[in-house]
Amino acid sequence: MTDSPISLHSANPARDAVKSLTPEGILLAPAWRRGAALFLDVLLVVLPISLLTNGRFYVILLDFEFIQTSLSVLLIHILLHFASFWLYFKYSAKSLGRSFGQRAMRVAIVHDDASLLTEQHWNKRAILKLRYIIPVLGIFIGFVDLFYAHFTKEKRTLLDKSNFSIAVLDWTLPAESRFQLR
Repeated sequence: MTDSPISLHSANPARDAVKSLTPEGILLAPAWRRGAALFLDVLLVVLPISLLTNGRFYVILLDFEFIQTSLSVLLIHILLHFASFWLYFKYSAKSLGRSFGQRAMRVAIVHDDASLLTEQHWNKRAILKLRYIIPVLGIFIGFVDLFYAHFTKEKRTLLDKSNFSIAVLDWTLPAESRFQLR
């Protein structure tokens, strides 16, 4: 019987392949939730800076005439732009176990075995997330990553693969991981 050319498979082998990558009962976060969480995070950083500077801070980053006249001021703006996002991503994740946008969208970033990430992982993720914040180019990088998260069977971005992490819906986590999130 084992030499039979006929084999039996479940009705949905793609779903079974994804289930084998995650612990039992864990649901992977859809790409739209991840994109919305990043959008909320960007708003939380950009709005206060824009309000404090009457919108001038981000206008300078996209003003091509200003680039030609005052390169040093532009470099300081770029440095402050990246530093503010790096600090936000690092310390919000360090204190909450995720960013405020991820908390609002009920997304948790965990290891493959559903355990929470350590501080070293959050620092690396904060640095790698800065690629989404590059003016103009970051939008395209973000869409490529969302496309990758939506259409691959693992539902992971390149950022997740480099950190050996997965994005899950927080209410599906085991109790020991879920209760450590804020």
